[in-house]
Amino acid sequence: MARKFCYDEVPVVQTKAGQLKGYQLDGVYIFKGIPYAKAERFQMPEPVDEWEGVREACSYGFVCPLLTQDTPKLELMVAHRYWPQDENCLNLNIWTKSLSAEAKKPVMVWLHGGGYVAGSSIEQIAYDGFSLCDKGDVVVVSINHRLNILGFLDLSPFGEKYQNSANAGLADIVASLQWIQENIAAFGGDPDNVTLFGQSGGAMKAAALMQIPAADGLFHKAIMMSGVEDGKLMPLLPGDGREIVTALLQELQIPEAEVERLETVPYYELAQAYNKVNREVMMKGCYAGGAPMANEYFLGNPVLVGFREEAKSIPIMAGTVFGEFSFAPTSYNKQELTEAQVEKILESTFGEHTQEVRELFAAAYPDKHPLDVLTKDRIFREPTKKLVNMHVEDGKAVDYLYEFTLEFPYQHGKVAWHCSDIPFIFHNTHLVELSNIEGVSDRLEEQIFRAAMQFAKTGDPNHDGLPYWSPVTPSDEPTMIFDRECEVRHNFDDQLLNKLDEVMSPFSIFEMMKDAQH
Repeated sequence: MARKFCYDEVPVVQTKAGQLKGYQLDGVYIFKGIPYAKAERFQMPEPVDEWEGVREACSYGFVCPLLTQDTPKLELMVAHRYWPQDENCLNLNIWTKSLSAEAKKPVMVWLHGGGYVAGSSIEQIAYDGFSLCDKGDVVVVSINHRLNILGFLDLSPFGEKYQNSANAGLADIVASLQWIQENIAAFGGDPDNVTLFGQSGGAMKAAALMQIPAADGLFHKAIMMSGVEDGKLMPLLPGDGREIVTALLQELQIPEAEVERLETVPYYELAQAYNKVNREVMMKGCYAGGAPMANEYFLGNPVLVGFREEAKSIPIMAGTVFGEFSFAPTSYNKQELTEAQVEKILESTFGEHTQEVRELFAAAYPDKHPLDVLTKDRIFREPTKKLVNMHVEDGKAVDYLYEFTLEFPYQHGKVAWHCSDIPFIFHNTHLVELSNIEGVSDRLEEQIFRAAMQFAKTGDPNHDGLPYWSPVTPSDEPTMIFDRECEVRHNFDDQLLNKLDEVMSPFSIFEMMKDAQH
């Protein structure tokens, strides 16, 4: 069936900086590559320059340059699209069904994954905002911002103008939210109902924004997917940027007195030098960049330092997927193994604790195969639980927990991995081949999607397609299980997680992946 495209009849939209023209597809207006700010390297973003005439907004803008070239792999599990890179990357994309300031539709702002060093607003095929906008009747915004050494490298010891270079990427996001506050009404959005939603690094950024006074009032709810972190995955090394920047200057043969030359070194030359020296600096136990630094601008990871008072009433919907980093295939088909073989595999990991682990796992996940415990995530699940429990302590917040535990018809029943839930929340399973499970995906996608839409609109994810989902309280931790059959389980995995922490590192999954690759 042919889709309806429209360009000539699409109205020009007036923004603070100038006029924009997008296009329309099947009733959805689409604007791409809109500049929301500008910035000199390592410095704070500034308002974008005004322009004359009508600026066409029909092409995605540049994405932030990466430290190393992407290598396509695991594309069936996480489908990507790659795009030209340039430092001039402070741009955003909008999908909306109305261009009336009276529409006041909820606004959902997507923060992409990739930690603080990689990714982009369009990196994954599932990030496309069309279906989310069309079926959810919300305004969708996705943003690009500075990453890695461009967005998170502290040069403050070398000059006042670099005082917040360690958090420049977060400052970019704040600038984008300020742009949204000033302009989104012209795109049918309600600037007083803005929900951040992000996965992996995007969830980290959402949590970080709750700790930035300059972001106060610019967003009102947050959905954090597989990215709440407690300093174990990304350890906070002490010190400032003097050690790493000095090593970088030496590698580039630039005298310290001429540190400003770092602003003009071609990016990939700068990245190559950084890649050579950063590991050595980290091995010394010193700060080497690549993540935000607590200072007067950003008050620190809330899991580690607690929430600011202003953040304690912002509703949060947070969750993880069952397997997270279990990308590697197993050497066996779990469905064909005998009980003796299953026991042997489990004993090789858990030894004398095998029986207790099996019993705790069966109690927490009665529908899962015993071997699935080997890929059970703790890296994000435990900090996510901790963050939400901290957030509701004062009784000001209404927070919800979920876990996506779907098993896919791939590699003999692989349980949900990092990013596998993204097509479902975007209503984009039709764009990602592996997300299409006959008799399952359509229903589950609708359940997850509607929960996210209800949360964005009201702060409460409940709808008539799910069992009642109660919020977390200091005495109760309900978790919505998103699976073939959705259900709420209360405090269901505490004992299992405690036992797993006792007998194996949460990072053992990375060793298993290495073994599988060999």
